[in-house]
Amino acid sequence: MERWDRIGRCAAYGAALALTPYLLIKVSWVIGALLGVLPVGKGFSTAGWVLLNTVTVGMAAIGIALALALVRPWGMRIPGRVVAFCAWTGSGFLVSILPYAVLSTVLDAAHHSGSGGSGGGGGSGTSGDPAMPGWEAALVQFSFVGMGLGLAVALPAYLRRRWPQAFAGHGTGARTGATRATGAAVAVSAVVGLVWLYWAAGGTLGISHPASQDTDGRLLCGVGAFWALAGAAAVRLLTRPHPAALSLPRPLLLATAWLGSGSLFAWCGWKLPLTLAVAVAHSADGPPENPAVAAVLYLAAVAAGATMLRTIVGPRAQPEFGCSARADAR
Repeated sequence: MERWDRIGRCAAYGAALALTPYLLIKVSWVIGALLGVLPVGKGFSTAGWVLLNTVTVGMAAIGIALALALVRPWGMRIPGRVVAFCAWTGSGFLVSILPYAVLSTVLDAAHHSGSGGSGGGGGSGTSGDPAMPGWEAALVQFSFVGMGLGLAVALPAYLRRRWPQAFAGHGTGARTGATRATGAAVAVSAVVGLVWLYWAAGGTLGISHPASQDTDGRLLCGVGAFWALAGAAAVRLLTRPHPAALSLPRPLLLATAWLGSGSLFAWCGWKLPLTLAVAVAHSADGPPENPAVAAVLYLAAVAAGATMLRTIVGPRAQPEFGCSARADAR
């Protein structure tokens, strides 16, 4: 237990350190755009670009604060609901994207080796960023992967320290039945996952700009589809009348449901306002998906993710995430 706790603490510090380069890069983009010494992203006005990156600066700062809260004494005194929500969205953003980071790296390496190393800057155009240097793209990737890995290790250690009763014995503590809302959320998550899987396979129904579909975009769709479908399946299994009879370990199901619902909520909650902004601006530089179709999917996914989280936590477990949790900081 002590060894696991020490590993979790090191991972938390590592996560905070890993996300720092991303924070500094985003701050430099904001300052550079305001001073006119750095270009803005394709399809953005200066004000829109500054606003977008200011939001990501705030998100990065929250991410670093979350990582430190998982290891510092004051983190044990923060209201449990705040920590749980930030950890849920943070892991939904970063832990769920780790498969994409691995697969995209493998595909890029295969592409570069197959093309004799030409086109080495192919990864610099991600997210519409203007002429991002290779070193900068590598730092951004390092920040995402490092923070994701750190959270994956540090968060369970923190939860075990703060709410040890939730991990003791075989009781569920948050056992819930399959309500209508839960069933609807599982169904919506499955539908969203199947649509993304269809797009990842190259389907064009609901795609306004098929020529804009690239390998990275399809890979992201595929990873999103995996988490949506896996999360829906995990919640469905957890809410069966006799979950103890399942062959899969309950902690594995809980982790999958946690990441699947967090991925739906975090990524779709992030993409929804961007999609609406593209639709209002009638920009031709937007994503390949039809804005109306994408907005409906994202809104449904956000609602499904939030509902599945409520199912995971359950009414009996919610008081444990209040302000009265033990503050036994060492």
